[in-house]
Amino acid sequence: MLMILRTLIAVALTAWLLSGPMAKAQETLAEKIELCTSCHGEKGLPEQAEVPIIWGQEYYYLYVQLKDYKAGRRANETMQGIAEELSKDDMKALAQHFAEKKWPATGFRSSDAADKAGLNATAAGQCVQCHLGGYEGNSRIPRLSGQTLPYLARTMQEFKDKIRLNSPAKGSLMSSYSQSDIDNMASYLAGL
Repeated sequence: MLMILRTLIAVALTAWLLSGPMAKAQETLAEKIELCTSCHGEKGLPEQAEVPIIWGQEYYYLYVQLKDYKAGRRANETMQGIAEELSKDDMKALAQHFAEKKWPATGFRSSDAADKAGLNATAAGQCVQCHLGGYEGNSRIPRLSGQTLPYLARTMQEFKDKIRLNSPAKGSLMSSYSQSDIDNMASYLAGL
């Protein structure tokens, strides 16, 4: 009889946990993921090209960007509003979720002229020192290869214009480039 009572208590406790606070935390994460995918794409490709691909992006990079939006080191009205509502644990869970996804292919192909000029400009900036040879990034540096063209171009311009302030070294580097250099680098990187 004692064994049956223990089993019933265990079943009831498990049912309560699965329908109670733990389930609500999972629902909340699922809702936050759904909010992210509404802009960043359900299959990893954003509906709007100026929105970055986050599927398969580096975990630490994603986490830090969410922190930077919340702290105001990155300016984007939509993302700042979303990040303000996220806890540290939410940010880590979202970063982990999207980092574990496979990077989607955009199918973008750059022109030969933009590839050559973009390669020369990235070589002059020694971009491979941080972003690695294939611009695939690493645990703390974002992947650039295959990112959306408009997002890459806008991001480089925001660094150049000191709008994006979360990497002062990139701001200094981008200020040395012409608009043509930025356009060619963005095209080259998007086509990798």
